Amino acid sequence: MTKVAFIGAGSVEFTRNVVSDLCSYPELQGQLELSLHDIDADRLAHAEALVRRIDEETGAGARVSSSVDRRTAVEGADYVINEIQVGGYQATRADFDIPERYGVHQTISDTIGIGGVFRGLRTIPVLIGIGADLAEVAPDSYLLNYSNPMAMLPWAVHAGSPFHRVVGMCHSVRDTHKTLAELVGLPVEEIDFVTAGFNHQAFVLRFEHQGRDLYPALRAAIDADPELQRRVRVEIFRRFGYFPTESSEHSAEYVPWFMHHPGEVEHFRVPIGEYLRRSERNIDEFAATQQALKGGGPLPVDATSELASEFIHAHQTGRAREIYLNVRNDGLISNLPDECCVEVPTLVDASGPHPRPVGALPPQLAALNRTFLNVVELTVRAVLDGNRDHVYQAALLDPNTASVLTTRQTVQMCDELFAAHGDLIPEALRKA
Repeated sequence: MTKVAFIGAGSVEFTRNVVSDLCSYPELQGQLELSLHDIDADRLAHAEALVRRIDEETGAGARVSSSVDRRTAVEGADYVINEIQVGGYQATRADFDIPERYGVHQTISDTIGIGGVFRGLRTIPVLIGIGADLAEVAPDSYLLNYSNPMAMLPWAVHAGSPFHRVVGMCHSVRDTHKTLAELVGLPVEEIDFVTAGFNHQAFVLRFEHQGRDLYPALRAAIDADPELQRRVRVEIFRRFGYFPTESSEHSAEYVPWFMHHPGEVEHFRVPIGEYLRRSERNIDEFAATQQALKGGGPLPVDATSELASEFIHAHQTGRAREIYLNVRNDGLISNLPDECCVEVPTLVDASGPHPRPVGALPPQLAALNRTFLNVVELTVRAVLDGNRDHVYQAALLDPNTASVLTTRQTVQMCDELFAAHGDLIPEALRKA
């Protein structure tokens, strides 16, 4: 049997997508053990009912279990999929509302920025705990992380636990490649891409078709379309020379040039507060799925080619495929620090993941990545070292926050967030 454990299984989207994929693979039918964990017993019961229904609809013959005890759920696992959001909607609401009172606008607030810092403070200790558990009860497993802030979490697992078989997964590179293929009018599978950097701030370094550089065609498509020119990621491409992988709403809050300027917000159509609206839609979707399960009718099962399921399938069957993963750098990008977590093309086969070295980034991209890295590194160090000053320093060095606030205002805002999050923050950091 192949045991796949889900931490934060009450997440509607990822659990459903990954389980639907796994149960749809003919090679894995009759071979799956699906173990579910969530700290919310009601959500866990919903997740178990959902997974059992998917198993029934697909005829996969999976063995399904659930537990509110994490170690029980992950013991002996081959793969552990992490999809937690520590503090849920209420914590996210605080990450938006308190900075907004200080004039710090955010769109997604889960990566860097003041919201990314405090999400990191809440989440890093949990991931380190997961790493400690896996080192003891599932040392040969792979931890497949979906949670944000992605650039912080695998780094923290490596640095703060004895478990190092951790990779991060995000859709942004794959979605960007698809978008670029559509813009130049070619099938995505015919294009040669190489993309690298940090999660949510990687760049397409190679964009070719049969040896022909496609960037001139992309520039022509943008020059011909005034609406395309009103996207933040297109503006970053025009100024830095390489197309970024993250959406415009994400990208706008990683840099100092957009969020604090009402004219730029309007021109580039920056959706301030977007993640709150998405979170509210997710709450509605959870309720709708609950109703569908209670109704007893058929539940449509659609294969989604989710990254975790592709990783598991490639590793189990030996059918190698390239997936973009977030891994410890160790020289993969030569002008970024070895210990940081980078996003690079990775071949996954029966022997595991094999990240591809990409060499040095162009200097302007490495420079932009370093402004991102400042916040990530200081947040990770704040938790590992129990150093509250590093939290203030991360916020002071955040490009978006620094474009709005003075040093004293930044510290005061952080203190309000510490108080609002209470016990979700590591104890060593709660002491002013």
